[in-house]
Amino acid sequence: MRRRAFIMLVGGAAAWPVAVRAQQPAMPVIGYLGSETPDRFASRLTAFRQGLGVTGFDEGRNVAIEFRWADGQPDRLPALAADLVRRQVEVLVAPGSAAAALAAMAATSTIPVVFETGLDPLEAGLVKSLSRPEANVTGVTSLNADVTPKGLELLHELVPQAKSFSVLVNPANAVATNMVIKDVEATSRALGLEIKIYNASSESDFDPVFAKLVQPRTSGLLIAPNPVFNTRAQQLAALTLKYAVPAVHGVREFVLAGGLMSYGGDIRQSHKQAGIYTGRILKGEKPADLPVQQETKVELYVNLKTAKTLGINIPNTLIGRANEVIE
Repeated sequence: MRRRAFIMLVGGAAAWPVAVRAQQPAMPVIGYLGSETPDRFASRLTAFRQGLGVTGFDEGRNVAIEFRWADGQPDRLPALAADLVRRQVEVLVAPGSAAAALAAMAATSTIPVVFETGLDPLEAGLVKSLSRPEANVTGVTSLNADVTPKGLELLHELVPQAKSFSVLVNPANAVATNMVIKDVEATSRALGLEIKIYNASSESDFDPVFAKLVQPRTSGLLIAPNPVFNTRAQQLAALTLKYAVPAVHGVREFVLAGGLMSYGGDIRQSHKQAGIYTGRILKGEKPADLPVQQETKVELYVNLKTAKTLGINIPNTLIGRANEVIE
């Protein structure tokens, strides 16, 4: 009897860890709807994970992330969003574009959605109130689209004798493109300038567009904010040098790669804030109680080496306003 009791006791003890493990809550899962590819979103993903870390979440330790990537094809976003909803993720994150955010919102009215965009969320139809978003949606905006017309003013300041400039947009992202064109046209009228719109939906469109920009040669190019353009800043910078086109982009990487100038918000900071909001929602806060965060800091970067190559004299007043000058 003693031997049988001992065996039962040992057998029961061996089962305890299994029972304890079974009682532990499952690791929460975040759905990440990326409009580009992992490598092109690398710095943004780092910032997002840093934001999660601020709230105590560490991927692989106490939270999992399911990624879906559209590879620069916005038409794939709805199906990818629906797939994440079927996966029953706890939070659906849609960073980098209004198209991703709208796809996520269309896929679910119950799973919390956290967006990150450069557009005005009200005008883009993402929320009805910045201070108190409704239902299951909140997020962060860098307002890059709002400051895009300032890029036209900077080009005008650099080339004051010019009467017209070019603007590069992505027609595949209709919501963002229409908003940008409307604002840039208003600024051009106020400055007495003409603008010509050029379309590029993918990297393969870049070379043909730049070939057109020099027939006849444009006085300057404004590159509108868009995931395709933001994540390919190096390629665009190389083309502006190849075709000797003065250009203003919205991200710092453009200037570091040899582009003339950038003016825009810190995209990495807005992605970090999206990570913070995601963590707060995982801890139980509701999207409707989290005001849309606005990253209002705007940075100006100037490449004086490129300016010299292009034969452009950067006014001292503009240099004095720059956050960083590359010589």
